[in-house]
Amino acid sequence: MLELTLIDQMTIILYLGCVLGLGLWAGRRVNDLEEYAVAGRNYTAPIIAATLSASFIGGGFTMGNAEKVFTMGIVNIMALWGFSLKEMLVARFIAPRSRRFPTAISVGDVMEVNYGKTGKFVTGIFSVLLCAGILGAQIGGMGYLFNLFLGLSVPTGIMIGMGIIILYDTVGGMRAVVSTDVLQFAILAVGMPLVLIFGISQLGGLGEVLDRVPAGHLEVFSKMTPMQFGSLFLTFMLGETLVPPYVLRLFISRDTKAVSRGTLWSGLFSVPFFAISGGIGLVALVLKPDLNPNLAIPFVVESVLPIGMRGLVIAGILAVVMSSADSFLNSASVAFVNDIVNPLRREKLSNRTGLLWARLATLITGFLAIVIAIRIQSLLDILLFAYNFWSPIILVPLAATLLGYKATPRAFISGAAAGLIGVFGWSRLLGAPGGFDGLIIGVFANFLVFWVVNRVQSAEPECAQVLARD
Repeated sequence: MLELTLIDQMTIILYLGCVLGLGLWAGRRVNDLEEYAVAGRNYTAPIIAATLSASFIGGGFTMGNAEKVFTMGIVNIMALWGFSLKEMLVARFIAPRSRRFPTAISVGDVMEVNYGKTGKFVTGIFSVLLCAGILGAQIGGMGYLFNLFLGLSVPTGIMIGMGIIILYDTVGGMRAVVSTDVLQFAILAVGMPLVLIFGISQLGGLGEVLDRVPAGHLEVFSKMTPMQFGSLFLTFMLGETLVPPYVLRLFISRDTKAVSRGTLWSGLFSVPFFAISGGIGLVALVLKPDLNPNLAIPFVVESVLPIGMRGLVIAGILAVVMSSADSFLNSASVAFVNDIVNPLRREKLSNRTGLLWARLATLITGFLAIVIAIRIQSLLDILLFAYNFWSPIILVPLAATLLGYKATPRAFISGAAAGLIGVFGWSRLLGAPGGFDGLIIGVFANFLVFWVVNRVQSAEPECAQVLARD
């Protein structure tokens, strides 16, 4: 546990109270499922950039990045830029086309355009699994942070942090999520650079830090081969591409220019942010080479920041985890109602009834996530396993639909099967030769089969017309 003054502890408690109050206030007028899912579709580019950044910069891109840079060097920062590139590509090619889906409130709504109710239902299943897995990982990390910073037991930390999220997420949906994300982004964007600046200053300047860092940490290929780096770069680029919380951000404004700019700004922001969080790992390495790498950021916070400022930065670290958790919780509940329940009914739920179902789904999912994180942690690995199959199953057909390409349900099912086989065959049977991630093989297999099957089916009517003329 870090030793915090009463001022620091009160700062953290005040922050948590502000998050809860802001979330409840922002969501007080949510009246139907569409409002709960996409919050009126009237946000501006800066708000979109802030909420998107707060959603994707979770514990893995902060404390996890610092830990990896502590052990492996700057290569991890450069690999993470694959994620940044992905955001810029989405801003350029996909965000401008979001206007084609003016009533969409979920990924399943997009998939239904080409692949019908079957595609929507399958997408809903994997959306819930993916979101539940990432949610479980985030709240598990939240409990660890509460234990580290405030001395609370991990279960107590999980219940407090997740309890706050459940309250405002259940009441306000996307409106509450966006409002709290903006606050969390502001603290995040200020707090993390301050940690790095104070750390470098205490060590005598940037030149001194670079001189004392082990040489291999400043070289790209000292700890991995070019093939392994390429695999890691592509994994970061493809692994979270078009996952439900990020897709929903494409629909929270009717102004596609605002959506495109906000997405682009978010991608650009991530470039220096990944360098900053990784840089803190290097500062920790210079300060204490025998430190547990997982404690890189907390150690630097405790070592270099003045009293009072520590509480603000720690609040920012908690904000990182909470801002990801609330987005995935909201997306899971919307996907459950809109993509799983509605396709199974003869008539879909009305907007008001759907809102009630979504709130109940949020409440139940949140409490189940708490129970799982506290009591049955091994199941989180099973849920996170589903995360590895999002891109090999859903990414290719989803991107095709968002880009305006016509495709068939058979192409979707065939590509998904190929993606599953590709992942399983490469990773499990062959043992991931060369360290190349099976996720990438799965995406490629999905793309190849999806394209071939769709081309064959598109050619069938033309052949029939030629035969009829003959």
